Amino acid sequence: MPRSNKLLQAFGIPYTALLSVIFGLLLVSFPVGIFVVFESNIGGDINYEFPVTHLALFENTSLYEAPVDLSLGDAFVVLWSFYAIIFTIAILGPKQGFFKSISPLISFGKYDPKSNYMIGVTKWISILILISALITFTQEKFGIVTVPPLGENDLVQFFYVTLAPLIEEVGFRLILLGIPLFALYSRKSSLKYFIKCLWTPNSLDIFDSKKAIFLIVFVGMLFGFSHIAFGDSWSEGKFAQATVGGIILGWVYLKYGFVASLLIHWATNYFVFSYGNFLSQINYVSLEEAFSHSLMSTLEILFLAAGLLSISVLVLARFYSKKESALKI
Repeated sequence: MPRSNKLLQAFGIPYTALLSVIFGLLLVSFPVGIFVVFESNIGGDINYEFPVTHLALFENTSLYEAPVDLSLGDAFVVLWSFYAIIFTIAILGPKQGFFKSISPLISFGKYDPKSNYMIGVTKWISILILISALITFTQEKFGIVTVPPLGENDLVQFFYVTLAPLIEEVGFRLILLGIPLFALYSRKSSLKYFIKCLWTPNSLDIFDSKKAIFLIVFVGMLFGFSHIAFGDSWSEGKFAQATVGGIILGWVYLKYGFVASLLIHWATNYFVFSYGNFLSQINYVSLEEAFSHSLMSTLEILFLAAGLLSISVLVLARFYSKKESALKI
């Protein structure tokens, strides 16, 4: 066995185990969220029967307090159903299933990262969390504290963070990134090909990656700015973290497609708040206190460890790939 395979194989078992645990945690977050919305008192006076049209989101619009029979519970079910479909697509494809795709990493020390969406999701969500933690740690050393916007109600806030990934990925990835990429690199003009390229931009023949990378960085900066630019937004400390997150999501969108970028964004929002609210309810503490719970710390350590291994595997695979290519010349 080549030395590169032996070294990568040494990472294979713990790396595969961590990715599998993260996959399991993401899967379990669905029923955890259902418990939080329908079986807990997360919203106090507001529960899952609260009309969606009464939310501040629709204030000053024709929908506000309109007689539309759609409750928060109904909206959650719609969102869960949509994310569950995307999650299932990620498990099964685009080429083969999740566990079948990672088995070569254990046996041979390598794998095809494009064989399954969920590999990209579990790998890059851990890298994103690791880099975000490093940014937060560094900024705090300089006295820059990241303060989240004040939520009007925990249930309403949970709804917003569940809805946000879908809206933001459509806006920042499909529209601001996908359409310009198609305009730059497409050699066809059919509607079917346009939709395919929005779903998986790697279908395009990107012959000049510098333009694509510049576009990813630019849209990432817009994504970061959007988190601090409006009323009741995050504090300025969020800009760097959100910008890097936007760049990573843009890169994932380019390499893996909309399925992966949406699920990573969903995980950073819904996943965190589902477990946080769950701990808040069963321990009768505030959401802020719940985020300091030992279980949340354990989850963070798992993601950080997976992030370190993910970066190590990426660096090693790239190094040995270049080395083997050089030897063939």
